[in-house]
Amino acid sequence: MSPEALQEWLDRGGRGGVFFLFGEDEFRKEEAARALVGAHLDPATRDFNLDVLHGSELDAERFASVLATPPMLAEWRVVVVREAEALATQARSRERVLGLLDRVPPGLALILLASVPAGSRARFYEELQMRGRAARFTEIDTTDLPGWLMQWTRARLGVDLEEGAARALAAAVGSDLAVLTLELEKLASYAGGRGRIREDDVRAAGIVLPRVNRWAWFDLVGERRFREALPGLRVLLAGGETGVGLTIGLGTQLLRVGVALEGGIQGLERVLPPRQRWLAPRIAGQARRWTPESLAAAVRGLRRVDQLLKSSSLSAEHLLEEWLLSQLVREVEVV
Repeated sequence: MSPEALQEWLDRGGRGGVFFLFGEDEFRKEEAARALVGAHLDPATRDFNLDVLHGSELDAERFASVLATPPMLAEWRVVVVREAEALATQARSRERVLGLLDRVPPGLALILLASVPAGSRARFYEELQMRGRAARFTEIDTTDLPGWLMQWTRARLGVDLEEGAARALAAAVGSDLAVLTLELEKLASYAGGRGRIREDDVRAAGIVLPRVNRWAWFDLVGERRFREALPGLRVLLAGGETGVGLTIGLGTQLLRVGVALEGGIQGLERVLPPRQRWLAPRIAGQARRWTPESLAAAVRGLRRVDQLLKSSSLSAEHLLEEWLLSQLVREVEVV
């Protein structure tokens, strides 16, 4: 199941079983593990009914004993195993876990957190994914990051994070979710009882914001404000963005504009991933500034940039600047 489906299952009262949390995003795996523990255990009896183990240090006899221990003064017992990928090479512990997939003892929730080796086809992982309650936590894509921050802030802190604030914070801090959520907790306190975190709050809290962030720059292009986008290009490249990354981002922006141009805001909402649907009104507004002909010409030019980035010695700044200037010239010719 997806991480979201796992949370929905818990919200519906689902309990017990073998949970396999895997993937590259350690922050969200740990958050999910905490949610599972909290859903199963009462704070009053938590100390009696929670065992946290490490697969790399796990003795098969001790593991068997822990799994066989019944809940004490409570309905559930929770066993958390971090570094569970180590169990794949421990025959006795591995088989014990796989045996639990057929019949979980009453009152047991086993939570396995693992980083599956790239390309692994081990039976252990396949069985856990097919027969356990498995959820994969991939790293949040840069495009999804502002939307994820807005969702997390509302769900965990009970306040709204404005779009501009989410983008500014992500641009300033980066994609480390642990650091970002700490900053959000501070910002929620700073915003006080207002119930909303604004971009001004991010700036006033002492977070150094970049002069230009990638999302605002894509919006400038989407709004056909090419003259304003030109100086921002140099700032982004000097700040660590790559020509390939910006070209992919521009391509995504223009494809979204095309969908909105063809199918309106409803058509765009249908194709956007859940964490990006908040963008639909913004993109739909940008689509009104384009014609099918101008959009097709921009996409063709961007395809040329992509090809030259891979095959020529010209710099990314030169190629993208040339593309922006060609759009600006076309704008003047149309006018």
